[in-house]
Amino acid sequence: MRWPRGLPSKPSFAFSDARPATLAWRCLPMKPIGFLPVALLFLGSAAASQEAKSFCDQQLQYPRVRAAAREKDPALRRMCREKRISYPPRAILFRAFKREARLELWALGNTGDTYILVDIYAICASSGVLGPKRKFGDGQVPEGFYQLDWFNPQSNFFLSLHISYPNNADRILGSHANPGGDIFLHGNCVTIGCIPITDEGIKEVYWLAVEVHAAGQRHIPIEIFPGELSEDGFKSLARSHANQPELLAFWSNLREGFDLFEKDHRALKVTVAGDGRYRFNEERGSRENR
Repeated sequence: MRWPRGLPSKPSFAFSDARPATLAWRCLPMKPIGFLPVALLFLGSAAASQEAKSFCDQQLQYPRVRAAAREKDPALRRMCREKRISYPPRAILFRAFKREARLELWALGNTGDTYILVDIYAICASSGVLGPKRKFGDGQVPEGFYQLDWFNPQSNFFLSLHISYPNNADRILGSHANPGGDIFLHGNCVTIGCIPITDEGIKEVYWLAVEVHAAGQRHIPIEIFPGELSEDGFKSLARSHANQPELLAFWSNLREGFDLFEKDHRALKVTVAGDGRYRFNEERGSRENR
């Protein structure tokens, strides 16, 4: 979906400080971690607090973001409380399943590095067929390991979060002339290559993304699969696509990451090999697939 006229093509996170006077919400600043001198901790905390305030100030200038905060903040707090997760969570990630039309929201627990399933949203429309996006205009929803990397508070589809397609794997395996782009997680129920979850769904997801971004999570993972890649799910895909060995090989690669997360619900470190295959290992941390 196209970025609307009048806004920069790719907004930065260096936002202004003007806060509408009637708003009471406060996004939480990132807390410094580790054993540092007290003076450095103080300076780091002050800088992080100002950055978080500026980000929230910018977002809350937009009426749809204010509506999302007003309507969805209480429900999000309640969901996290029921799961015994602090609010905002330390980190979140999403998993989308095209065949099941399902988007899962996972949040990092208060201790350790295990993620907890918080909510499930219906993907209310789709385009294309099962399989990855490979070129501009093919109508496909991407499949692979991505990030929600910037915010659109004036989307044509209420609110939207940009999905980092094409990533390194897509640039290798897809069209070298024009792999396409402008892929979003957004509201409404129409799409050409994006993931719509209704206006009510995107209000909740967008406001939570604002909160965790302000708290320190700069990029939010979103993993997009053709469907459930459990043993039974993969067998079903293999039967329905038996004459497409290259596609099945691609899905088998995605399944490696699916299985690793299913094993212990810990975030993966994802890299891309020279042939475009995703690589997963047991070293945990920020994703390197961009």
